[in-house]
Amino acid sequence: MKDVSQADPVARDAAGVIDVVLEGGPAGLSADLRSRRVASAEKKIKILYYGGYEHFERGTAATVEPVVFRWTGRTRIAE
Repeated sequence: MKDVSQADPVARDAAGVIDVVLEGGPAGLSADLRSRRVASAEKKIKILYYGGYEHFERGTAATVEPVVFRWTGRTRIAE
């Protein structure tokens, strides 16, 4: 079986996986957390970060990868 992570962007999208970049949010959020692969249907991403979650939402329906998700806010984990 072919590894879709190594396939061209069209093949990955057909398989339901796209490359995304997270913009905004905490300056300390590392580059490896900001660049990821998610299901093409994803509209929101939630990242665990220092006792809370950083929330990102997909911008316009981009056809070019990486798709940009922009920071929308932070929630704290209830204790």
